[in-house]
Amino acid sequence: MDSSLARWLVGPEGAEALAEASAWPDPSSLAAAQALRRRWTPEQSAAVTRQVELRRRAVVKFGERAAGLFFTSDGLEQATRENVARWRAARFVAAGATRVIDLGCGIGADSLAFAEAGLEVVAVELDPATALLAQANLGERGRVVAGDAVALADELLRPGDAVFLDPARRTARGRTWKLAEVSPPWSYAVRLLRERLACVKAAPGLGYAEIPPAVAVAGVEERGDFVELSLWSPSPDWPPGSRSVVLLPEGLEQRVEQRAEPVVGGVGRYLYEPRPAVIRLNGIPLVAEQVAGWRLAPGIAYLASDTLVATPLATVFEIEQVLPHDERTLRAWAREAGIGTLEIKVRGLEVDPALLRRRLKLSGPNSATVVLTPTPAGVRALVAHRL
Repeated sequence: MDSSLARWLVGPEGAEALAEASAWPDPSSLAAAQALRRRWTPEQSAAVTRQVELRRRAVVKFGERAAGLFFTSDGLEQATRENVARWRAARFVAAGATRVIDLGCGIGADSLAFAEAGLEVVAVELDPATALLAQANLGERGRVVAGDAVALADELLRPGDAVFLDPARRTARGRTWKLAEVSPPWSYAVRLLRERLACVKAAPGLGYAEIPPAVAVAGVEERGDFVELSLWSPSPDWPPGSRSVVLLPEGLEQRVEQRAEPVVGGVGRYLYEPRPAVIRLNGIPLVAEQVAGWRLAPGIAYLASDTLVATPLATVFEIEQVLPHDERTLRAWAREAGIGTLEIKVRGLEVDPALLRRRLKLSGPNSATVVLTPTPAGVRALVAHRL
């Protein structure tokens, strides 16, 4: 989308066109396209049709307010979920920030949360058309500047300003996971963390070797999805090198300190599956300590215990049966138990759950969960139910 089309989209005529397109159950249908083109150009009609589609997709991240925001495909893909953006804004406020420079704001999801938390916001977006959409999203609550984030940072930053940076992870070839290809450069992000009150949003799979040792790291989950690693300059509550799990929307922050590795033992009465962020930040020893548990096998992220403990850091299952890891045995068990719906969880094994599910020829009214995992006695199929 070019700047002139973006300017039209956020203006009064664009609002009329969006209202017309939104009234269609399927705005991409031939009938909708023909109706829209009676008043608007093909480019304008295509732009509002795409915008309505993006708004409907954006409900997952932004809820009902998505209907009033402007998006691009790339901007929606990389945009922070609303609960996560609000959590980040609250952390900046708690750290004493009053003004935040959002370098690489995209469609402005984080900038909007900063403004709503009472922070003064200046945002920078490289693409001029996306900058216009971000400004429309922010309204009078903040200012968006179009240009290169690194080039403008020295001009915009004042002493005491906080900085948020979400490096763009797209190139001309599409989405990239290579740090050498993100923009602004990763070296610049590391410098900000060292020199200012700053937060850098990173992908969940960011390698440990790429994380500066002195920063604080949060593994952020939202409604069960591990959405980001959040890197922060150190503060009194998040000291250098600290690792924390953040669970949203519950608002739980749990420090993960280094602990002794749990011992390996056999199957217990209960099975604990740590949350993805806990696994990522090596918090399994913490969960083992909480539940008086042990590993079923070295390097396997399952914990066994004979103690039932409620912990937000793991899902707990009660073990009903322990079966050999044998397809015929599993098929016979499923047939006898009348299992028609089977959840198969696997760790440490080359097993395709979807393929195994088909091969078991399930049929019946009942449902169950089977966990395939190595144990000290060999690979076992644990029939379990969630508690």
